[in-house]
Amino acid sequence: MSYVTVSAKIPRKLRQLLDKYGIKPSQIIRKALEEEVKRRMLKEIEEKAKELSRKVSHISDEEIVRIIREDRERK
Repeated sequence: MSYVTVSAKIPRKLRQLLDKYGIKPSQIIRKALEEEVKRRMLKEIEEKAKELSRKVSHISDEEIVRIIREDRERK
């Protein structure tokens, strides 16, 4: 896996506090970025699911069952 460097400007006082408490900002920043990406991916998936739901809402449950059965029979 390759890495890139991301930098952020923070107040000097915050940096001093990070040093005082032995906090490594890289670990916290990495985790926060990963969580934000996951949150946005989930939001995107939810929006696509809602759109798909609207597109297929006119199909009855019986029709869906029939389509699934036909697909299973082909396999």
